[in-house]
Amino acid sequence: MNATTTRGALLAALACLLVGGSFTANSLLGDYPYAGGQFLRYGLAFLLLLPLAGPGATTRLRTLGAGRWARLALLAAVGMVGFNLAVLAAERTAEPAVPGVFVGCAPVVVAVVVPLLEGRRPQRVVLYGALFVALGAFTVQGWGRTDGAGLAFSVCALVGEVGFAVLAVPVLRPLGPRLLSTVVCGVAAAESALVGVLADGGGWLRRPDAVETGALLWQAVVVTVVGFVCWYMGMQRIGAERATLFSGLIPVAAACTAPLVGTGSYGAAQAVGSALVFAGVAVGSGALPVGRRRRGEAHAGAAARGGADAPGSGGAVRLRAVPAWSSSWSRPARRTAGR
Repeated sequence: MNATTTRGALLAALACLLVGGSFTANSLLGDYPYAGGQFLRYGLAFLLLLPLAGPGATTRLRTLGAGRWARLALLAAVGMVGFNLAVLAAERTAEPAVPGVFVGCAPVVVAVVVPLLEGRRPQRVVLYGALFVALGAFTVQGWGRTDGAGLAFSVCALVGEVGFAVLAVPVLRPLGPRLLSTVVCGVAAAESALVGVLADGGGWLRRPDAVETGALLWQAVVVTVVGFVCWYMGMQRIGAERATLFSGLIPVAAACTAPLVGTGSYGAAQAVGSALVFAGVAVGSGALPVGRRRRGEAHAGAAARGGADAPGSGGAVRLRAVPAWSSSWSRPARRTAGR
């Protein structure tokens, strides 16, 4: 694992840990209008991100065609506003663990969808790691009571989680993490205001009390500004498939912080699930390159036998160090000039 991919992994992990810890803040906003809260969160994040958008931001935005602007609007609608709305709607008739389990399957879906969209086969090691992560997320959260509507909205939440990563892939390179985060927050704020006016009328926005203000500030400054930029910086370095593996840390972080506010406990199931998530992340990200080590030993053994089984001509074998995270995103110096 080189320095670039290590930084990418740490950034993605930090982003997901911040999101997982934010469920404590979410519990303090239960009485605040949904759309109004999203408008304040994303609107404040947009204002804070504007100075960080980087030089040439206006020029880069002008080069975007109608198709990419539509993708940005869809990213904000599906991956941000729609995702939060789906989770809220699911929890009206289902226990919170139900949408959590579906969202925990996002690494598996992304590990399959992204390679297919790019015209290549899914990587086995990433897919195996994603399965471990999904199983670990299920173990941490368990299952709960639900009905058809709860299941349907939970599937919508899964679509939103997948869309937050997949829809960003084509626009991440030209915009970069900071400008992309700025734009989608501005678009999401506008979409939240529209949803609020249509759904709640004049009561869609009110002045938050002291507790709600603190929770909204945490959501805007820490989870959105810091979390989004870290997420897209991590995804830029290691790719969407491997970055989404770290979303398994979200229920782990939520389970760890729940006892702090008396909304849950951390027991044996949570410990086992956390271990499965960590194992899946380690295997899928390449931090445990067991498969590559075995291939290297096989090549070395072939060379020791005189080269009969070794690749190449004349029985000569050249052993090359293979990057731990070998994907088309593992060379950002040639792919991320927009940042």
